Amino acid sequence: MVAKFVIILSLAAAAYAGLLPVSKVVYAEPEAPAHYEFSYSVHDDHSGDVKQQQESREGDVVHGSYSLVQPDGVHRFVDYTSDKVNGFNANVRYEGTPVYPEPAKVAYAAPVAKLAYAAPVAKVAYAAPVAKLAYAAPVAKVAYAAPVAKLAYAAPLAQVSYSSPVISYHH
Repeated sequence: MVAKFVIILSLAAAAYAGLLPVSKVVYAEPEAPAHYEFSYSVHDDHSGDVKQQQESREGDVVHGSYSLVQPDGVHRFVDYTSDKVNGFNANVRYEGTPVYPEPAKVAYAAPVAKLAYAAPVAKVAYAAPVAKLAYAAPVAKVAYAAPVAKLAYAAPLAQVSYSSPVISYHH
């Protein structure tokens, strides 16, 4: 890799020093002054695009014109020339009077307030204490069972939900 780099640098240095022959680019034919003519035209009724242009050039002298219909309906015509002595010169003229459409009527709607409110809801579950007693009277053998009390109690549950009012404005 280093050898390739050294060879390329030495060839470049030799070419720069004039040791290697370098060819010059020579055009086969002499350059002639520019000479052309063109034109185009567009007439689109659907989009309202109406325009045209034409131009001709001989050497450094250019003559041309273009026209178009502006958005306000006025026709613009431009005739122009350009050369080395006078530079670019344009003559602009307008035909027609501007036509502006009626402004669009805008309807405004008052803001709509959406309110949602849920009253607090309390859910309470309560079970009263339940006592179960069992007693057996003495029979031939005396048997006594102490009272058994089963008590179930649920604390009051309060679930409260509240939604704040929602107000939104849409334009």
